Amino acid sequence: MAVDPRQVLAGFLTISMFVLLGNMIKQDHFDSVEDNISQNSDVQISVVKIEQEADVLPMVKGPWEENSQELKPCWTRPSPNGAEESNGYITFSLKSGPEYHMSQVADAVVIARYLRATLVLPDIRGSVPGQKRNFQDMYDVEKFLNSMDGIVKITKEIPAEIATGKPAVVRVPNRVTEDFIVKEIEPIFQTKGYLRLATSFPSINLRLNDKQNDDLDTTTCLAMFGSLELKTEIQDVAEQMVLRLQTLSHKSDGKFIAVDLRVDVLEKKGCKEAGGQGRQSCYSAQEVGDFLKKIGFDGDATIYLTQTWWHESLNPLKDMFPKTYTKDDIMPPSKKGEFLLSGNVGLEKALDLYVCSQSDVFVPAISGMFYGSITGKRIASGRSQILVPAQISGSSASASDFISSYVTMKNHVAYSCYC
Repeated sequence: MAVDPRQVLAGFLTISMFVLLGNMIKQDHFDSVEDNISQNSDVQISVVKIEQEADVLPMVKGPWEENSQELKPCWTRPSPNGAEESNGYITFSLKSGPEYHMSQVADAVVIARYLRATLVLPDIRGSVPGQKRNFQDMYDVEKFLNSMDGIVKITKEIPAEIATGKPAVVRVPNRVTEDFIVKEIEPIFQTKGYLRLATSFPSINLRLNDKQNDDLDTTTCLAMFGSLELKTEIQDVAEQMVLRLQTLSHKSDGKFIAVDLRVDVLEKKGCKEAGGQGRQSCYSAQEVGDFLKKIGFDGDATIYLTQTWWHESLNPLKDMFPKTYTKDDIMPPSKKGEFLLSGNVGLEKALDLYVCSQSDVFVPAISGMFYGSITGKRIASGRSQILVPAQISGSSASASDFISSYVTMKNHVAYSCYC
């Protein structure tokens, strides 16, 4: 039976068309993996599969930099002298959110060591009056006690006979100095023997100070950077969030950007110019998106926001960077009730602190203590790509021009503790 050549050619073309269509469908499926994940949090991600897919997909362009070498603690552990005996008791509370806690702990430990006082394990006060939680609800108690072993005496509960008395309340400025302790605190402590510290933050003070006392300086470093660690349950959730973001960033080799941008804060703060050079005290979603575009980040870059729930004011940023996520988008569904619906803002901020300290790029769209605290953690780990937004004229600029002055001038307190 003779075969018509035209039928053979038609059959070949038909098969080729189906093969090409199949490849197009497969490619579209790969490109929509991220969308499916964000719409259905129950989907189990196959990291190996996505890594294989990334081999055939174009990589996201942008001014990404490799992390520097991790720094090592420069401080020597303070002498154990003075922790064996106690001249009295000092109590305090952790307030204003976890970004303030390491500074509050450092001040309390330094004061207690200098006065040879017993420090009572603090409680944690929330933003709502009367809201109080135990230290162990957020932090690893044993880690804290072990880090302070021989440095300052700590008790979990104040003795009943002391608790019946009324402590003298002393207001302490953040980054307390030896001179302040000697003149303002020690006389009261010698008379009363029972103090309650109320740390105040008249300004954000995380810059290098002049050396004052080797023992107090090393104690500050240990207390600020070597004592507080999230308890395991919170740490695990934070690590899962980072892994999800890295997986969503498979086109950029797992790299992602974290932006401290919270709508409630922006609504309260007027984002006025601060410090010159076109910089403001805070930036809107539109301004952050424009900034990231102009310094060279590709629209497919993954962005994490410290905002908890999506807000319509964030839409301009998502229009420019579709892979922009909040905590609600990437948190394991089984954990949302505990972390997002409990009203515990401190837990949400603790997660933000961890994620922002682990991101490849950090953008502080809001100035303040959160920015300073994150910077300290990132300096220690070598993640120095901290880009401070600014209004940019023209179509493009170099990302290196916007590195935080904490890093370029090495004037963050972390540089006195790590080298």
